[in-house]
Amino acid sequence: MKVLICGGDGYCGWPTSLYLADRDFEVVMLDNLSRRKIDVELGANSLSPIQSVEKRLDVWNNQLGQNPIRFINLDLALEPDRLLNIIAEEKPDAILHYAEQRAAPYSMKSPAHKRYTLNNNLMSTLNLLEAIVETGQDIHFIHLGSMGVYGYFSRDAMVPEGYLEVEKSKGSNGSGQSEDKKTRYLCQGLPASIYHATKMQDAILFQFYNANNGLRITDLHQGVVWGTHTEQTRRDERLINRFDYDGDYGTFINRFLMQSVIGHPITLYGKGGQCRPIIHIQDSARCLELALDNPPKKSDGVHIYNQCTEVFQIRDIASLVAKKTNNEIKHVPNPRVENEEVKYEVDNTTFLSLGLKPTLFGDNLMDEVMEVVQKYEHRCNHDLIMPRSAWRKDKREAVQSAEPNAAKKPSLEKDLHEALLGAMH
Repeated sequence: MKVLICGGDGYCGWPTSLYLADRDFEVVMLDNLSRRKIDVELGANSLSPIQSVEKRLDVWNNQLGQNPIRFINLDLALEPDRLLNIIAEEKPDAILHYAEQRAAPYSMKSPAHKRYTLNNNLMSTLNLLEAIVETGQDIHFIHLGSMGVYGYFSRDAMVPEGYLEVEKSKGSNGSGQSEDKKTRYLCQGLPASIYHATKMQDAILFQFYNANNGLRITDLHQGVVWGTHTEQTRRDERLINRFDYDGDYGTFINRFLMQSVIGHPITLYGKGGQCRPIIHIQDSARCLELALDNPPKKSDGVHIYNQCTEVFQIRDIASLVAKKTNNEIKHVPNPRVENEEVKYEVDNTTFLSLGLKPTLFGDNLMDEVMEVVQKYEHRCNHDLIMPRSAWRKDKREAVQSAEPNAAKKPSLEKDLHEALLGAMH
């Protein structure tokens, strides 16, 4: 099976590319390398020393991998005609869409960052869908979405897999008995950021293109990803995955473990009662394989799966890390606008029924992440640990008051980001 992996150089895309190539898929990576340029903008290189995309692929293709990976440098959002030609020529069986700006804090950094996230994410999705329609190919389109489309707030019922079933009574059917009808509605919540809002709009686009054009689409609502290594990236240090630790891109589990290794207090935003679904990076790649092996039929609606393995309140994860590392927990002003006491359950039965054996959060995997941090802690920029993006002006002022060096002046970041956008495009 030939698969185009859009965003194949990123935190989730790179290990997935290796995993699928190792499983005998023909993999073609598409990426504009914008995530590497954002590293330059933020002054926050990956803690792990990731190689250039050329070096990564050289090591895999010529030394370790049985199935080579090809790479095409392409901006999905800005090069729709070239994208159309590539899909027409490659004739992939499936397209995996990872090529969206993935960090909620980064999407809230300034008006320029909001515009960039909205334009990049929505136009890349639209251009991919239109290219499939225009080429007339029967391609399975798989999108890596976010559990954030449901909103991070307490619920009386379990978070469903994409749809709410509403039962409507139609009254008597002529025999004196009432007749009920169940209707499915797309389940969406309150977006937690501009980033999450783009994922919600993606979901609406998928509903339209599925109904209007009959596209076969799977939308994977993924939890917070943690970890660094997969079976493939362990084979050679030059294949190592990203490890983001900064306040914009570092996911909270990786940040907590990194903070403990370097002796920095574990930073808990607000009360810490926020609830997050999580998944290990190895399971994330496995879920994509399961989605590829179980495509929708032409007559199906959009398949929506919740791609997570566990749900935790953030303070519980902080407590586990603090206990293991004898570190302290420090409550800091929350840069986000969110409920800080949340509890909910998530329905993730589809992937479990398809054969996913979850990698659960525990000591062994905490040790693995900490070993990565210990090896590369000399690369850590301590000035980037605290949050530098905030959801509102009052939140930004609270963060700056608590940690004066934590946030840059927004005008400087805006100007730098605009300059980098020009360099990218």
